[in-house]
Amino acid sequence: MDKSLLDLYTDYLISSFGQVTATGLSQLLDGKVSHDQVTRFLSSPAKTSADLWRVVKPLVRRVESDDAVLVIDDSIEEKPYTDENDLICWHYDHSQERNVKGINFLTALYCPDELALPVSFDLVTKTESYVDNKTGKPKRRSAVTKNARYRLLLQRCAHNQLRFQYVLNDVWYAAAENMTFIVESLKKHFVMPLKQNRKVALSLTDKQTGTYETVNQLELPEGTTRQVWLEGVAFALLLAKQVFINADGTTGVIYLVTSDLTLNYKQLTSLYQKRWRVEVYHKALKQNASLEKSPTRTATTQRNHLYASLCAYIKLESLKVKTGLNQFALKSKIYLSAVQAAYAALSKLKPQPLAA
Repeated sequence: MDKSLLDLYTDYLISSFGQVTATGLSQLLDGKVSHDQVTRFLSSPAKTSADLWRVVKPLVRRVESDDAVLVIDDSIEEKPYTDENDLICWHYDHSQERNVKGINFLTALYCPDELALPVSFDLVTKTESYVDNKTGKPKRRSAVTKNARYRLLLQRCAHNQLRFQYVLNDVWYAAAENMTFIVESLKKHFVMPLKQNRKVALSLTDKQTGTYETVNQLELPEGTTRQVWLEGVAFALLLAKQVFINADGTTGVIYLVTSDLTLNYKQLTSLYQKRWRVEVYHKALKQNASLEKSPTRTATTQRNHLYASLCAYIKLESLKVKTGLNQFALKSKIYLSAVQAAYAALSKLKPQPLAA
C-alpha cells in the first residue's frame, strides 16, 4: 500500500463529513490523484494487524507505561446495503439486541494515561455455511471463536513487548480459558465482569469438594471485596459487587472479578471504569474517521478501508497530544473551518442582497 496515498486517504477520512469515495478524494485534490489510483490503492493486498502495529508503534513507544491497561472489545461496522460475503455478514449486536449486517472486528486498545491506541485488530470472517436446524435457512459461521480471537490479540501484544498491567473486557469475554491465559501465559492481571449465574466457591476446600453457589446468591455488601474460587479457574479471584443507577432511573448490579488480590474495592472499580474508553474509541472511529462512510464493494477494499480508518484514528490521537483537544473537539474545529470556507465561497458567488 502506497504510504503517500495512505497519508492522503486518512486525511480525507478525517476531514470528510459525508461519503468517502475514490472520486471524492480525486476531486478534492483537483485531479492530482486520479480515481483509478485511489481504487488501486484500496485494492492492494489487504493490510493486517502487523501493518497497523508498524504505524502505531512509534507513538506507543513514546507514551507506554507499565501501569497501562489493555482493553479488548469488538464492534460492528454496519453495511446494510452491501452484498454479503465472508466479511460482510449478519452478526448479533448486544448493544442493539438485534442482528445487524456488517463487519465485526475486534480491537486491542492500549490505554496509557489519557490516550487510547488500537495496537492490534482482527476481523471476524464467516467462512463456513450451514443450515439452521430450527428455521431450515442457510447461515454462515466463523471457524474461529471470538474467544480464540481475543487470545490471539493478546498474544500479538505480548509478542510486540507491549507494557501493560491489566486486561479489561466486558462480560462476553469473561471465559475461564481467557482468565487462565492472561494469568498463566502472559503473567498479567485482569478485571472483568461475571454473569450473575456464574458459580463460585467461597474457599479452596469448597472448590475441591465441588461446593459452588451462584454469585447473585452471595452475601456481598457493596463497597467490599471477597476472595472466591471461580468454577473452571485454578487460582483465587477477588469479587466485588457494584450497584449503579441506569439512565432510566432503574438500579443495576455488576459483579467484577480480578486476579489481583491486592486491590481494594475502589481500585478495582476504578480500573474497570477505564474499559469505557473502548466505547469512545468505537464512536470516534465511526464519527471522526469515516469508518462507515465508504461504499467499497469487495472484501479487500472493505478491509483496507477499515485499516485506513484505524490509521486515521491514530492520527487524531497524535493530534490530541499536540493540541490538547480531544478527537471530537478536533473534528468540530475542522467542521467549523469547512463551513467558514463554504460561506466565504458563497459570498463571492451570490448576487446583491435580496430586497426587503
